[in-house]
Amino acid sequence: MRRRVTLGLAALRASGLAALVLLVWNPTAARVAAGGAQPLVLLDASLSMGGAAAGGAHGGRWHEALDTARALAGGGVIWRFGERVAGFDTTPPTDGASRLAPALDAAAARGGPVTVVSDGAISDRADIPPDLARGARIVVLPRAPFFDAFVAAVDGPRRVAAGDTVRLRVNYGTAGRREAGGGRREATLALSVLGRRLLSRQVELPDSGIVSTDLTFPASRLPAGWMAVEVRLEGVGDGESRDDARLFVLEVSPQPSVVLLASPPDWETRFLARTLEDVARVPVRTFVEAEPGGNRWRDATTLESRAAGDVARAVAGAALVVEAGDPATFKRFSPKGAVLTWPGTRRLDGDWYVRPPSTGLSPLAGALAGVVWDSLPPATSVAELPPDSSTTVALVARLARRGSPRPVVTLSQNAAARRATIAAGGLYRWAFRGGASGDAYRALAAGLVDWLLAEGAGSGERFRPVAYEVPNGLPSLWKWTASGEPRNVVVSLTADGGQRLDTLRFDAGGRAELRLPPEVYRYAAADGGGSERGVVTVETYSDEWRPAPSVLASQVGSPTGRLTGVGLRDRWWLFVVAIAAFAAEWAWRRREGLP
Repeated sequence: MRRRVTLGLAALRASGLAALVLLVWNPTAARVAAGGAQPLVLLDASLSMGGAAAGGAHGGRWHEALDTARALAGGGVIWRFGERVAGFDTTPPTDGASRLAPALDAAAARGGPVTVVSDGAISDRADIPPDLARGARIVVLPRAPFFDAFVAAVDGPRRVAAGDTVRLRVNYGTAGRREAGGGRREATLALSVLGRRLLSRQVELPDSGIVSTDLTFPASRLPAGWMAVEVRLEGVGDGESRDDARLFVLEVSPQPSVVLLASPPDWETRFLARTLEDVARVPVRTFVEAEPGGNRWRDATTLESRAAGDVARAVAGAALVVEAGDPATFKRFSPKGAVLTWPGTRRLDGDWYVRPPSTGLSPLAGALAGVVWDSLPPATSVAELPPDSSTTVALVARLARRGSPRPVVTLSQNAAARRATIAAGGLYRWAFRGGASGDAYRALAAGLVDWLLAEGAGSGERFRPVAYEVPNGLPSLWKWTASGEPRNVVVSLTADGGQRLDTLRFDAGGRAELRLPPEVYRYAAADGGGSERGVVTVETYSDEWRPAPSVLASQVGSPTGRLTGVGLRDRWWLFVVAIAAFAAEWAWRRREGLP
């Protein structure tokens, strides 16, 4: 007698067939696989780890951080992070910034569990991806609260003449908790040069935050040449003294200054004045006249009124006078030196594309050799220049790249002095865009100043510092400014501790950096092949010394690993299910007498 197939036999057959179908299809699923790398500890090596309330650079908190990192690593790997990511060593912290994001990115690429040991005062918390922030274990060793008074910044003119008045804007303030009855509210701002005090002023410290004041003194009290001026807060009684002073580098020149007359002032003259201060080896003074007439001049820096006679005397004593605007305004002045005119009247608007003339070489050809002319934005207008066979055309422009070229930069020379004329308007957009356009604008200004002053003012300089004052723990940045491809230069750095030679290794973008200890350095090219010389400083000041809130909180982190694809054929139990289902069905059918 044949027996019927039961529901249990059908279920076994269905289970076996389903397992076979899944094995043939072999779908994959993602899962988190534990990283095989050793544990990694990221140790905060910024200056704040050795600041006040930490026992100093050799204090107990840094040793506590080292012991914590070693214990958490458990024989694994330790990296230092701060301004950059570096290998582990036990030297005191030296980095002038606390950037955790690059270290977490590198740790994620490596794999394995990650632990962060820090004081929590991270400057790039918003740049850290949320998954990396959640996955890392964080151990915070907070700084003890303390009161700190500091000089935040000093700003002023870089180059001044011996007869000028120097006005420095000083920002100072306080942070942290002030003990009851402790911490003075009055302090002294002292300005000194080469260890000699020039002036001092009593100031009142704010309860918190930053305030500013001006320190004014005659440049005649300073020696000629490049120097570093120190502004220091004295008598503050705070917990951290290394941020009580800032340095400011300036140059005092005994030579007559460059005078720029702007009538009326506009974006053109604003960008030109800034660039002239950068490329000229003499001070630049700017006078503006907002209303026509030639009698209501103001100093562009302070906006103080200047009598026409004072402006006339400055023009008469200047090595170079720039007349930008209405030519009728400048007829009452009698420059004795070189003149650069930039007329602002009788202009024809349009898109004028500037490039060198097709024939002939001008004195500016060498300075402009590296300019990619097709990458420059067009000039917005061109002034009509009267024909003059005695002038040399340095640059021309075509309207919409068509038509006959018009001269936009001309040069001339007579027995009295050299003269140059810029007829194009809107060239400030070159400087505004930066990059190759900004370099072209700077090269044009440097070439004109170099030719007009006839003494290598701008174009002989191959490199220059990006910033003259560098906070403690940050690299000193340099920029290649000459035409042509950047090349390595050996630079001599002289400080009180002696002389050292370093190599500026410029990258493809013309940038180089040096890491120097805090000191005032006089730099010059060691090969003597250029006019590069001046002063750069690495300060004892750092933002890391100041009290800062902790933006990290201690956490245990989440398991970390990498996502891997796993197919069903890689799961052994599915084969067991298929075999067991078919074997059980076969045995059941035999027992029931079914085929």
